[in-house]
Amino acid sequence: MTYSLQRRVFCGFALAAVVPVHAQVAGLGDAINKAGRQRMLSQRMSKAWFGLGQGIQAETARRVLDQSMALFDRQLVELKTFAPAGETRDTYVLLESAWSDYKSLLVGAVPLQDRAKSVLDQAGKVLALAHKGTGLFEQQAGKPGAKLVNVAGRQRMLSQRMAQFYLANSWNVESALSLREISKAREEFVPALELLRNAPEATAEIRQELVLADNQWLFFDNALKARVTSLKAAADVFVSSENLLQVMDRVTGMYARVLG
Repeated sequence: MTYSLQRRVFCGFALAAVVPVHAQVAGLGDAINKAGRQRMLSQRMSKAWFGLGQGIQAETARRVLDQSMALFDRQLVELKTFAPAGETRDTYVLLESAWSDYKSLLVGAVPLQDRAKSVLDQAGKVLALAHKGTGLFEQQAGKPGAKLVNVAGRQRMLSQRMAQFYLANSWNVESALSLREISKAREEFVPALELLRNAPEATAEIRQELVLADNQWLFFDNALKARVTSLKAAADVFVSSENLLQVMDRVTGMYARVLG
């Protein structure tokens, strides 16, 4: 795939990602999908913020940040409304507070290196709560297929987490931590693809999408392994992470529909 084609695929997803499939949560499969998407968005927003700060895919990064924030806001309202009383509802109240703090870091000021660690830290707090909410919805579903929706959705997050830490490292922000987290996420991503591929619930359509995921993973992994810290190398990571995200978002939706 050429670089220009990668850009074209990516830009299409950036626009499609903000169009809600449902005006509200349609069921537990949809809840797991959207809750897991909040995890991804926590990392995608910081990736875009780092891109803006370094002039990496700046125009696209701005669009990704704005659209991701809008989508996070909308899905948070939907999930909080859908969440039953108790631990799940309490988790989304906490997430709402953490999101407010995170959003205040992302907007209203030009991205600067001296604020980057705070953005990274708050992205992690939002991620942890979004992950907890996803797990609680999975437990409520009580079906084996619910785990597959969660795992597929987590692949979306891992794609953005690796890109986030790559861009953090390229800005000399938490470099040792960033390299460790990229390695850890890489080690988790590949076996999860195998789990999704070999699951009894995997339809022919899902397996076909996972072949595309394998191809996009190769592009992304090669970009991550580039030792040259340049604007082009970082742009390759940014774009290829979006392409991988696009495929894994489709796979997650497919598993969510199988679950019902």
